[in-house]
Amino acid sequence: MSKLAKEIMTPAPQCCSAETLLNEVANLMVEADCGEIPITDASNRLIGVITDRDIVCRVVAKGRNPSAVTAGECMTEPVVVVNEDTSLEDVVSVMEENQIRRVPVVDATGCCCGIISQADVALSASEKETGEMVREVSKDTLGVTH
Repeated sequence: MSKLAKEIMTPAPQCCSAETLLNEVANLMVEADCGEIPITDASNRLIGVITDRDIVCRVVAKGRNPSAVTAGECMTEPVVVVNEDTSLEDVVSVMEENQIRRVPVVDATGCCCGIISQADVALSASEKETGEMVREVSKDTLGVTH
């Protein structure tokens, strides 16, 4: 029987609000040793995500001050998510189809309850499935694998 998202996810990920300044988001990433922070509203409902790459490409590379930009100004939305009962195979499919390295997990109310990274998949899937996922996620728009 296949594992479910809730069995392989990292539970209760570090989250922030849309008003959180990017230098604070970067510090959360360092503290949690992660590259993506879910952005939630006051009810813990997922409204976006922000990655280390978002901060670098959308703010730092453009000469903007991360201490003066909020997560909400830089976040990726809408967010691709899976629910707690999504099968491992479907999680992998979602990551491949959307070429994403991490996917937030939401509960029945849309609240962020976990996050699944490629490393989480690698610990639960076969080597073949993991290799295929990494290859698919890493393709660029021209179909070239890096």
